[in-house]
Amino acid sequence: MQSYNSKFKNNNILVTGGTGFVGSHLVEELVSQEANVITTFISTSPLSYFFTQGLNKKVKMVHVDVCNFDGVFDMVTKFEIDYIFHLASQALVETAFYNPRRTMESNIMGTVNVLESARLYSKVKAVVVASSDKAYGKLSNTPEVSFGLRFTSGVKVKYKETDPLKGDHPYEVSKSAADLISYAYFKTYKLPVVVTRFGNIYGEGDLNFSRIIPGIMKSLIKDEVLDIRSDGKYTRDYLYVKDVVSGYLLLAKDIDNVKGEAFNFGSDDTLSVFEVVEQLEKSLKKKILYKILDRAKNEIPYQSLDYSKIKKRLGWKHGHSLKSTIKNIYYWYKQIL
Repeated sequence: MQSYNSKFKNNNILVTGGTGFVGSHLVEELVSQEANVITTFISTSPLSYFFTQGLNKKVKMVHVDVCNFDGVFDMVTKFEIDYIFHLASQALVETAFYNPRRTMESNIMGTVNVLESARLYSKVKAVVVASSDKAYGKLSNTPEVSFGLRFTSGVKVKYKETDPLKGDHPYEVSKSAADLISYAYFKTYKLPVVVTRFGNIYGEGDLNFSRIIPGIMKSLIKDEVLDIRSDGKYTRDYLYVKDVVSGYLLLAKDIDNVKGEAFNFGSDDTLSVFEVVEQLEKSLKKKILYKILDRAKNEIPYQSLDYSKIKKRLGWKHGHSLKSTIKNIYYWYKQIL
C-alpha cells in the first residue's frame, strides 16, 4: 500500500464502524501509520478481524450509535477529530428489505449526524463517506437502459459518476439519499466531504455469511450446502478490501482537490454469482455444493463501475484479484471457523 505517513501521523482520526469488516482493515492501516484512531462500535465479535488482529488494544473504542447525534458530536469534539471516515451503516441488502426503517435511520440519519458534527466542529479537515454502487439504482428510466443493463451497440456500459442516483430498493434509496445529503453539505456549507462508491467488497474479516464469498468459505469449511439467494446470474464488481482502504486514504490525503465529488472504485473481476463459484472452485480445487433460492426482490441484476475518473485524477488502481487473494482468504476463514 502507498505511504501516507506524512499526512496522517499523529492526526486524530475517527472511523465510524471501525470494528466492522472494511473498517477494521482501514483502522489497521491507520494504526500502522501512527495515527490516533478512534472508532465507534455497537457490538463486537471475538472472531472479527478487529479482535483477531488485536486492534482493540491499539485504538480508542467508543460505544456510540451514529443515529445518536449528541453521541457523535460529543465524540468529535472530545477527541478533537481531524479526519472522519464514515463507514458505519446497515450494509446488508436483504436486511434492508425486511427492516427498511432501521436501514434508512442508520444510513441516512447516521450520515447526517456525522456531517452535521463536522460542520459544527470546523477543525475537521475531511469527511470520507463510504457509499456503494447501489446508490445508482437500476437506471431503468433512462431510454437506453433495460433492467439495469445499459447497451451501446450491444456492449454493456459501466456506471459513471455522472449517472443519476435512482435507487428504488430500500437499501439503494438509503445510499442515494446519503450521497445527495453529502453533496448538499459541500454545496451549502463548503464542508470538505467526498463520497466513495464501491462494488462488492471481499476479504479477510467479512463475517456476513449471507454474502457470496463468506458464504462459500463457510460452506466449504463446515461441509455445508451453500444457499444462493438470487438466481445466480446477478453480476457485480468484486474488489479486495485492501484496495478499498487505499482508495479511502488517497481521497482523504487529497481532499482539497476532490471535495464535493463522488468517485467510483471498481475492478476487473466483474462476475456473476455462478462465475464466482466457478472461479473459487478452480482456485481452491474444491467442489462447492449449492442450492438456488431465487428469492432476491427488486435488486439490480447487473452492475459494474467505470473507475476511470479516480484512475486519471489520482492514479488509483486495484492491486489485487480474486485469483491472487482467495487462498489466503480461505486460510483466514479456516482459522476462525
